[in-house]
Amino acid sequence: MLDIKIIRNSPETIEKKLQSKDPKVSLKNLLDLDKQIKALKAELEQLQHARNSAAKAVGEAKRKGENATSLLKENSHLQEKLQTTNASLNALLGTYQNALLSLPNIPADDVKPSLDVAENEQIKVYKEQPSFSFAPKNHMELNEKLHLFDFERGAKITGSLWPTYRGMGARLEWALIQLMIDTHINAGFEFWLMPLAANKETMQAAGNLPKFEDQLFKLDEEAKSLYLIPTSEAALNSLYRDEIIPEKNLPIKMCCYSPCFRREAGAAGSGERGLIRTHQFNKVEMFAICKPDQSETIMTQLRAQAELVLEKLDLHYRVMHLVSGDTSFQAAKTLDIEVYLPGQKRYYEVSSISNCTDFQSRRSKIRSKKGNDKPLWVHTLNGSGLATSRLMVALLETNQNEDGSVTIPEALRPYMQGESKIEPK
Repeated sequence: MLDIKIIRNSPETIEKKLQSKDPKVSLKNLLDLDKQIKALKAELEQLQHARNSAAKAVGEAKRKGENATSLLKENSHLQEKLQTTNASLNALLGTYQNALLSLPNIPADDVKPSLDVAENEQIKVYKEQPSFSFAPKNHMELNEKLHLFDFERGAKITGSLWPTYRGMGARLEWALIQLMIDTHINAGFEFWLMPLAANKETMQAAGNLPKFEDQLFKLDEEAKSLYLIPTSEAALNSLYRDEIIPEKNLPIKMCCYSPCFRREAGAAGSGERGLIRTHQFNKVEMFAICKPDQSETIMTQLRAQAELVLEKLDLHYRVMHLVSGDTSFQAAKTLDIEVYLPGQKRYYEVSSISNCTDFQSRRSKIRSKKGNDKPLWVHTLNGSGLATSRLMVALLETNQNEDGSVTIPEALRPYMQGESKIEPK
């Protein structure tokens, strides 16, 4: 959530920056509501003063034994007016809050203002694109002989885009998750396991509601709405909701494994079958809470962790600095790490590293405090460390052999009882 004071002070500048993320953004309605609320609050204050004066006059008249009928009538009228004005104010405040919650975070100064994703800047490349002396297969073709996934049986259970992993596929997926968890624990991240469902307050605090409700899976149980988490970031962000953290405890760095659930799966074409786009996928998430002057350093650390996993797996990847229009709703700045999938002959994102500045902390009411100083809003950051589905595709397609077998990267072998290859059956 944005600071309304910043909007009031520079409405045109802020609107222009927000429109570089979403051209439909307009601050006019919000600012109109802001003025109306100010006016109603001033009116309410005057009415409260008048009512208090009237009540005092009634008491004085009764003390003197005078007829207070007209004063009581006036007091009753003021009380009714107060109730009406207060109801109008509360209604406006609800509309105002929703308008404020619908605005994205302001892009950072080093984010290029553009709606064209083709202008995303490549800032790093690791290794060369894999090359083969034979015609490489995509992961669906490899699966015909390796039997790592069963998409048809998964569709029986839930529907399309809900994958099942089997045999060596399940073991390889679990090995990836274990490798990532160990990598982040070794770097000082505290490991968490979170609920897979979250309430409305949690989803709103993270920035998923109200704007992205149509992309969430919603559970209704006796009118208590819960949502399946689209990423554990949503849950991790609310661990310290409504709290003031002692400054000495910052930064807080966490990692969490969870399945992730997303209704929006894109327009999956023939090149995006299998694990490329699914409603459920596994991810190890990194999340940090820090002082504002620490957030750029923390962002660099999150990026380094995500890259370290890919380098342990010896995969070719690139890092992209996203333009404003491609930066996530909650973020002031986002870096995407993309792996190359030989079967698709294109790059896909496996990690987004985002600095959300104080956008989520304002929604979550998370502050820090040093001694007797005034509490200040913290910064929150998140990064996939990593999402496994496309990572699995990259791993299989990059390490395939001409006979249809797949060589298991050395970093994963300790998690797979020393297995070095997946052979066709």
